[in-house]
Amino acid sequence: KPGEQKHPKEPSSLQCMHLAVVACGDRLEETLIMLKSAVLFSNRRLCFHIFAEDSLKPEFETKLKEWPSSYTKKFESNIYPITFSVGNAQEWKKLFKPCAAQRLFLPVILKDVDSLLYVDTDVLFLRPIDDIWHLLREFNSTQLAAMAPEHEIPKIGWYSRFARHPYYGTTGVNSGVMLMNLTRIRSTQFKNSLIPGGLTWEEMLYPLYQKYKNYITWGDQDLLNIIFYFNPECLYVFPCQWNYRPDHCMYGSNCRGAEEEGVSILHGNRGVYHDDKQPTFKALYEVIRDFPFEDNLFQSLYYPLQSRFLDTVHTLCGRIPQVFLKQIEKTMKKVYENRVIVYLGANHRY
Repeated sequence: KPGEQKHPKEPSSLQCMHLAVVACGDRLEETLIMLKSAVLFSNRRLCFHIFAEDSLKPEFETKLKEWPSSYTKKFESNIYPITFSVGNAQEWKKLFKPCAAQRLFLPVILKDVDSLLYVDTDVLFLRPIDDIWHLLREFNSTQLAAMAPEHEIPKIGWYSRFARHPYYGTTGVNSGVMLMNLTRIRSTQFKNSLIPGGLTWEEMLYPLYQKYKNYITWGDQDLLNIIFYFNPECLYVFPCQWNYRPDHCMYGSNCRGAEEEGVSILHGNRGVYHDDKQPTFKALYEVIRDFPFEDNLFQSLYYPLQSRFLDTVHTLCGRIPQVFLKQIEKTMKKVYENRVIVYLGANHRY
């Protein structure tokens, strides 16, 4: 019967941690390394929502199928074309980086998804996604999204010095890692600078862009800052270790959470995985990229990372290797312990 076909999917989608990413241009490899870092450490099942240009779709499908079955069984993936439900698609495409504005439309497109973690392609998970997913439970009754501050220090922050539009808080927020309760976003009337009453998320996007397009530099991130400036009660702000960028160490260490707990999510913006400006970020990216899936995590990931970091101690970010290593070491110990327990348990039965 047609009504019964959906039943097998329901349990997995209920248990799934939904992860969305938007990939265009030359971002195929970067996106795959991000997904790899997510799968390496996650505990619960993952549902990937990959928004990609048509030319990239077959490549994503092929590459993901090449991963070993012990990892492919940990996730399901859906690949979508780039679409904009309101306004002019060409304008949205040109906003900041190609296709980046797609993330603004996730609540509209993924109508059956309750909650979601959106990340930029240049993000690496250094601990299980489960840990940031748990932050959804910390939202109060009005919060519907979570982001980290754009900067910790207002006097050297971009928004506090240069922004020509409203932005959230004292330093603005960075949208490269964004946790969203899509159900709440879809049902909320947002205060805005357009009309005296509230507007839904979809109603608000294009008029807001039209009003501020001559004042925004960082595209969709600026629009999110404008939205949460008018609706601050809707935002949960998580600490900087969940969206750790070169800005947190290139002017001296200014992310206390990372100093205490280690980096949880690394965000290599400004292309730092691919040039030599921040060798610490590049080392992490390349070691995760080159890690053979089935190998021992300590031997083939942690130790190479330690030795690569020795070459970066002359840089400002390289001076604090423990910030980058603390969380990943903890995570690998847990993964290793879980595997040993599972292995011993399996052997014990015979």
